[in-house]
Order: sequence, then structure tokens, then C-alpha cells
Amino acid sequence: MRVMIVEDQTMIRSLLESYFRVEDGYRITASIPGAKQAVEVCRTSSVDLILMDVQTENRENGLTAVRQIKAIQPKSKIIVVTSLIDCAVLDEAKRAGADSLWYKDSMQKRLMDVVRQTMAGEHIFPDAPPTVEIGMAKSTEFTKTELKVLRHLLRGLSYTRSVINIIVSIEAEFFGG
Repeated sequence: MRVMIVEDQTMIRSLLESYFRVEDGYRITASIPGAKQAVEVCRTSSVDLILMDVQTENRENGLTAVRQIKAIQPKSKIIVVTSLIDCAVLDEAKRAGADSLWYKDSMQKRLMDVVRQTMAGEHIFPDAPPTVEIGMAKSTEFTKTELKVLRHLLRGLSYTRSVINIIVSIEAEFFGG
């Protein structure tokens, strides 16, 4: 089975590679840092399984790449791999056409279970993101608005730009525009 790993963090990418090296039947054909690069690989090479990080090199959106890859290679199985604890990521991964989702905080055995189940045609999506500690608080203690702020900050936006985006999205929800 031909596997492509798309992960911008070198250490995590190496760890994911090691999981497949100890399993029979898998061959890593590409291990790359960028989502755009993954789309280009899929234009020229057939891949059976793709592990796709949500945010890759140069802030490229892995979920956008999922949509593009599914248009090019609809039979390829794509497992979204993330450490983002936002429910919006889980929902967006489903809408993008991902076959499954795995949280990086989980164990190797769990990833390989998700791989096997996904390759067998199952769709594995957790009911909710895992609860993690962020500073002194648990992720489940944040409001939707607080998570929205965190999401903007994780994207690298300034506090000012984050506030402007949130106000615009609230106005759009409230006024329907």
C-alpha cells in the first residue's frame, strides 16, 4: 500500500514514518511538509493512503488539499491528522471529504487501528476532540467565542486582526450577511 505523509513538523513526520516502517504491507512513497505539494504529488502519482495534517508548511490548509486530492484521486483514503482540539476541525474534515480523523495525542496502536479500519472502508471520526489542558484550564471549559479567538491566534493573526474577524463573523451571523 502506497502511503503519503503530509506533516510540517519534522519530528512528528519522522514518528509517523516509523509507525509504517514496522508494519507489513506499507510503503511510504512521499513524506512531505506541505499540503500544496501533496496535491501536486497526487496529480502525478497514485497514492492509496494519505495522512494529512490540518495546517502544514507556510500555513497551507490541509483540509483544502483534502478536497482537491479527492477530486483528483477519489479512491485514495485520507486520514486527517491533527492536534487541534476544536470541534470545527472535526466537522470541516468531514465536509472536506476526509475518510477518517486521528488526534496526534493518541497512541501509535490507535493510529494503525484507524488506518486498517479506514482502508477497510470504515469512516473513523471521534464524537468530540480530546480534552486537553491549556494553561490552567481544560479545553472543554472554553466558550465557542474563546475557541474562535484561539483559532485566529493559532493561525498567526494579530490580536487586532483576530478581533476584527470575530466582529465581522458575529455581524454576519446576526445580520445574515
